[in-house]
Amino acid sequence: MSKAAKGTLLGVLFVLYYLLPLAFRDLWQPDETRYAEISREMLQSGNWIVPHFFDLRYFEKPIAGYWINNISQWIFGHNNFAVRFGSVFCASVSALLIYWLARRLWQDRATALLGAVIFLTSLLVYAIGTYAVLDPMLLLWLTAAMCCYWGATEARSRAGRLGGFVLFGFACGMGFMTKGFLALAVPVLAIVPWALMSGRMKQLICYGPLAIVSAAVISAPWALAINQQEPDFWHYFFWVEHIQRFAEKDAQHKAPFWYYLPVLIGGTLPWLAFLPGALKQAWQQRQEQRGGLYLLSWVVMPLLFFSVAKGKLPTYILPCFAPLALLLAHYGRHLTGTAVLRWNGWINLLFGALTAAVVLVVLAPWGVTHHPVYHENEVWRVVLAAAAFLGWALVGYFTLRQPEKHWKLAALCPLVLALVVGSAIPEKVRDSKLPQEFVAATASHLAGSRYILVNNPGVGSTVAWHLQRSDIMFWSQKGEIEYGLGYADAKGRFVSTEEFPGWLATHRKLGKVALVLLLPSDKDLADSLPKADYHYRQGRFDYLQYDQTP
Repeated sequence: MSKAAKGTLLGVLFVLYYLLPLAFRDLWQPDETRYAEISREMLQSGNWIVPHFFDLRYFEKPIAGYWINNISQWIFGHNNFAVRFGSVFCASVSALLIYWLARRLWQDRATALLGAVIFLTSLLVYAIGTYAVLDPMLLLWLTAAMCCYWGATEARSRAGRLGGFVLFGFACGMGFMTKGFLALAVPVLAIVPWALMSGRMKQLICYGPLAIVSAAVISAPWALAINQQEPDFWHYFFWVEHIQRFAEKDAQHKAPFWYYLPVLIGGTLPWLAFLPGALKQAWQQRQEQRGGLYLLSWVVMPLLFFSVAKGKLPTYILPCFAPLALLLAHYGRHLTGTAVLRWNGWINLLFGALTAAVVLVVLAPWGVTHHPVYHENEVWRVVLAAAAFLGWALVGYFTLRQPEKHWKLAALCPLVLALVVGSAIPEKVRDSKLPQEFVAATASHLAGSRYILVNNPGVGSTVAWHLQRSDIMFWSQKGEIEYGLGYADAKGRFVSTEEFPGWLATHRKLGKVALVLLLPSDKDLADSLPKADYHYRQGRFDYLQYDQTP
């Protein structure tokens, strides 16, 4: 196949994987709806310094990730594609950086291209890279930082080293403005062991201050601006979002030390069979292949850091997959024999077949469990879900026929899943995690409401984003916007359960009141509330309307 034909094929696959499905999947709450609404409010207000959520101060993250989302919504408009495109853009640029680094490491175009493909088709990268969160933005800046540092260490001139360290600091500074101090810690953790083992510590000490200055210069204007507008930002952001989230006893998303092991294994599919050998090879060749040791340190050290931290989420180790993809590609390109290639085919065949069997035997309405995930009217969704994983198995089987020739086609394993996942999601999941259809069904009622109250920020952000209004109020629970509600100018935006009957009697005289609820899985809240004039329910989403009274 010619280079032009390969390029066209890769372009088509990129569109099918990363662009086409974006508009056909509803936004998930709370993450995607939150970031969609924060960026919409920034565009509407013109304030690109202080993040606001429902017009309330929202200090959980810095600003740079929102800027990328702002630009995406500004260019592509008010739609799901625009909300997710920022993540896709960052994952795609990260793949280009991976390609560049591989060319610098091994001077081999085929290995570089394979590394980018492995990266973009790894399950964890694809899942997060098409999901509207800030982690793909952080991935971009951390990948850029590590590429810049490698370029600086390999530069043959003083000017090249100076430029490399300046760019390294710039990327770290942008990472800091995306997710905070984490973006400064991760590169240091990855670089220092390699610098010690390769005799580059003196160079790092000499030129490192230049990177620190560069990071400070790029981040200082915004850091000073937000400190001037909102002096409380840095106290909240440093103490709550860093110390408490990662180290305190009440850290969010607590999980055991080994939490990331299954995440790494599952996230590496459909290239899992290469993982043990790639890591082993990088360590064994640490003397001959300095680049392999650099990549290995980049994988292992951040992974250990996140494993030690009390708070854990799968998205945190996304940056580890940039170097991991290169190690996998280099290992795959230099394999002798077909044993590992066959193992990879078998893993994909069994994973796809067993997962399809779980869908058909366990999750389907005729399944063996007493509480199936799919309802009886969702047979077509069951078929789509099973077909997605059978497609994965079929590709695995095909690679087994001539593994030395077809093993790279494992990149096609997730393709059917990527195309149909939005339509295969069970109603039970949709009606608790995907509020867009519910909000659209009640939009005509909501649009005429003077007051809209919600009990969940994720559902509330869907309402706010759909209606393009941020004056949403909160009933019963504050959730993640508790801090913003604590300011004096947010007084009146929260109504407790006990206050609600009296509040309702007063305020419905001024206009229609809407109450949008995410119900607990085991109870119905409507019976404990004043009788509504209109009531609509869809799964765990509940809408109660109170008409205006004289």
